[in-house]
This record gives sequence, C-alpha cells and structure tokens, in this order.
Amino acid sequence: MFIKILAAGGTIDKVYFDAKSDYQVGPPNIMTVLDGLNLGFEYAIESVLRKDSLDLTAKDRERIHTAVARDKADKIIITHGTDTMVETAGELADIKHKTVVLTGALEPALFKTSDAVFNIGCAVAAVQVLTPGVYVAMNGRIFPHDRVRKNVQLGRFEEIH
Repeated sequence: MFIKILAAGGTIDKVYFDAKSDYQVGPPNIMTVLDGLNLGFEYAIESVLRKDSLDLTAKDRERIHTAVARDKADKIIITHGTDTMVETAGELADIKHKTVVLTGALEPALFKTSDAVFNIGCAVAAVQVLTPGVYVAMNGRIFPHDRVRKNVQLGRFEEIH
C-alpha cells in the first residue's frame, strides 16, 4: 500500500527560531514523525506550501487541489494548519475516487506536548479504511469534510449537523 503525504504548512510544521523569538513554518515535520518507524506501508512526502493557514489564498488552495487531483495515489494525507483546514477540505470535495484526509496540530509537531503524532496516526489509519471522499482527522475523531468545524474556544474540532 502507498500513501502520498502533502504538506501545506501550518502549526504542525512550525519551528521556533531563538534568534528571532518567533515561529516560522519550516519543512514538513511529518518526516521527523514517520522517520525510523517500522511502518507497514510505503509513503512519499511532498511539500506543497509552507504557510500558516490564515495566510492561505484561493490560489494556494487551487495549488493544493491541483496537487491532489494530479497525483496518482488514491490515498492522500494533507498536513495543514487548523484555522482554515475545513475550508481547504471543502475545496477538495469535487475530487472523486480518492480518499483524502487532512490533519494538523494545535502545537508544533516537534513539541513534546503536541497532538501532531496522535493526529497523524489517526489520519494514517483513516486513509486506509475510509471510502473515497474528503475527511478531517483531529482530536481522535474522523469527520466528513462538510460536517466539522474548529471550536476555537475549546481548542478542538467538533461535528456539526
């Protein structure tokens, strides 16, 4: 089995720079998370963007859409910032015959307290068993792209009806 992983940036890929005393979106941290694990599937990682999701434009979402649509893989995970993840997921809904799972983190993946590793694990499991469609994997849940929102107050994603 093969899973394509597209990195679009967001908090999951943020790196702290001491000299600047701020965070910047760096290379895909999912490489660090998956590297060295004895995984039972093959994967490839491609960095599509390195942006905070609040800075994504329609053109950026089009770039993500094109990357998903053109890729030969039928199982795709996208690491993405959580603030506009649902919006991007909605833009991908017209892509048929692929299972696409977006995930991210509320803290950078390199932090010990980050939810990134758990969310990535959920996304990996989900992309293998779900029927084609677009989903969001966050907070230990899998949501259809059109039935989820980020609850900023509670710091988690929740189902909407």
